[in-house]
Amino acid sequence: MPIIRFIFAQKSLIRLVFILLLALFTNNIFSQNKGNHFRFPAEFEQQQALWLSWENENTAIQTTISKIVEGLLGKVPIKIATSTAQIQKSARETLYKMGLDVSIIQFHILPGSRLWIRDNGAQFLVNDEKDLATVDFNWSNYGYYDWLLSTRPQLALYFAALKMNSQENLYSDTDKEMASIMRARRIKSELVMEGGSLETNGKGVLIQSEQVTLQRNPDWTKEEIEQEYLRVMNIKKVIWLKNGTADDTRSFIPNNGYISFGTGGHTDEFVRFANANTILLAWIDEEDINKHPLNRINHLRMLENYNILKDATDQDGKPFKIIKVPLPDVIEWTAEIVEKAGDMEFDKVESSRLAPDDARTIGDKVTRVASVSYLNFLVSNGVIINASYTNHGTSAAHEDKVKAIFKEAFPNLEQVWIDALPLNRMGGGIHCITLQEPLHKMPEKLNIP
Repeated sequence: MPIIRFIFAQKSLIRLVFILLLALFTNNIFSQNKGNHFRFPAEFEQQQALWLSWENENTAIQTTISKIVEGLLGKVPIKIATSTAQIQKSARETLYKMGLDVSIIQFHILPGSRLWIRDNGAQFLVNDEKDLATVDFNWSNYGYYDWLLSTRPQLALYFAALKMNSQENLYSDTDKEMASIMRARRIKSELVMEGGSLETNGKGVLIQSEQVTLQRNPDWTKEEIEQEYLRVMNIKKVIWLKNGTADDTRSFIPNNGYISFGTGGHTDEFVRFANANTILLAWIDEEDINKHPLNRINHLRMLENYNILKDATDQDGKPFKIIKVPLPDVIEWTAEIVEKAGDMEFDKVESSRLAPDDARTIGDKVTRVASVSYLNFLVSNGVIINASYTNHGTSAAHEDKVKAIFKEAFPNLEQVWIDALPLNRMGGGIHCITLQEPLHKMPEKLNIP
């Protein structure tokens, strides 16, 4: 009997310990989740800081970055990421020589940082208590290797190796690195997405481009994607648009000889929220349709998007106000197909960019186009920074009309217009190389590298 009582006593003790551990674990979970109803804030909301990244690019890119920094000084704290300490030193020296006060800029070393920090950087979330979180999306180099695989299945192993190389893995870790620095909660998602194609009104509505989102995630249905956005970003409604602008295409534009090295249709090239209920949409006016072959393509694409948006509603079931923003004139130049070309050699096109059935070969000439748009703008704490094209063929009268539209859409913001063509030639713009950090509570200590 004493043995039996001893056994029962031991079982009771184990049961008690188990109950206590379960209570402690449950309480810990509740504590962690208390108030953690994170949402994806809109870019027109107040910002804590603005991130950029610095690479050893040419002087034209550096000048463009300096103009962005200059327009932001005094409005929002600026953080600049570099992949190495050596590049950070170069960035400090270059910006100082350009006349900027680098002492008020925060520099961070992120091994996977790249010029287009919005696309592989952290997508910040906040909750009602102003806690900070980030979404860790998967990275696929803009779906490039999947596109190569779809056009060249016989080289599947080769492209799979490219996709898994160390540099691509570095790029995919940038959002994790930023989350670590900010001591932010990290929410992992298996969805492949770049920040330049995430446009929200901050109230639970997200605009997506089918051209991008479905290409990046061929094994996901729209319904599965919507559920994932609800899970990781508290997105309650997704508005699906069809296509972006023609000059944001990944390679050759269908049915003509133009080539572009854009993203394939990021939302920040053609559709943006000005406020929670107002949408800006890229547009080609009727009188401009025949000015260039790409204008007709863009007109048809944006008309289709407009028809979707005018029937869409916000999180409360109310229709949106839609403002049409005319696109700038197409910027084009002649390039030669070569075997190998550098990132900044705009007068060249690598032969590997050609589709397998393309008849063109090394030595042939093609027409390249820049990814130009007035919607690749940056909004931050009382200022809007946008691209001007009057020095590149667009008339002053046309741009004055656009500036008036932006004044109507953002009546309380200072307008700063800069030359962003070096970025446009590379397939991006001002918005692509910047990343806003929303207003949040500061952790007790940052993990500053």
